[in-house]
Amino acid sequence: MNASKPRLRLTPIVSATLLALNIVGAILYDWRTSLAWVTPADRELNSNGAAPFVWFAAALPIVVVFFLLNVSWGTLLIWRRDWRSGRSWLMLLPVWLVAIAIDFYHH
Repeated sequence: MNASKPRLRLTPIVSATLLALNIVGAILYDWRTSLAWVTPADRELNSNGAAPFVWFAAALPIVVVFFLLNVSWGTLLIWRRDWRSGRSWLMLLPVWLVAIAIDFYHH
């Protein structure tokens, strides 16, 4: 009798769900970090005030959660050698780069 453990598979639905969750996370990141964005009126003053602290407090929880999620997902892909699902994981790069570019544009 073969008593092998069931293998955890990353189906295309799971990969698409994780990618969609990351898109929501990137939108959430921009929404939360928008609290520290400089308004056009404040640009003339060259004042930072507490903006870096507000940005850090807003961004840190989101960055930590999605970093851990994505590292776990990538590790599982490598461990299972699931290269087809790896394409979805690679789509995370443009998603987060666009979110970060939007955030940096407003600083």
